[in-house]
Amino acid sequence: MKPIDSECIFCKIIAGDIPCAKVYESESCLAFLDIAPVNAGHALVLPKGHYPTLMDIPAELGSDLLRALSSVGRAVMEATGADGLNLMQNNYEAAGQLVHHAHYHLIPRFSDDGLRLWPQSRYEDQDEMGRLAEKIADLAR
Repeated sequence: MKPIDSECIFCKIIAGDIPCAKVYESESCLAFLDIAPVNAGHALVLPKGHYPTLMDIPAELGSDLLRALSSVGRAVMEATGADGLNLMQNNYEAAGQLVHHAHYHLIPRFSDDGLRLWPQSRYEDQDEMGRLAEKIADLAR
């Protein structure tokens, strides 16, 4: 596991220096309720090691994170009576990341909560879409 960053608020929570409303803990992951929830029951799931973004998390943590997300997501929905659940993960400030320690938001959703997803757009043409898909596929290898 990557060392803890002494300046990171989530690392301070993991170390027990700052209290949290803990809902799940394993050897490699921690989950707690967000102090500024979108809806009541909004939880954060994060690796205990300090990894700034999704791209920094080692693949070996994947199964532990998925287990935590699934377990906490199921529990959030049952505890809140939610009709649905959003899983969100922001990387870098331009995408809305406020704490530079990779973390996932589990947001309980209700049919009448008034929240909307972001607006969608279209590609100018299929060629643009094809060129971008090819470039991304090459870089992802």
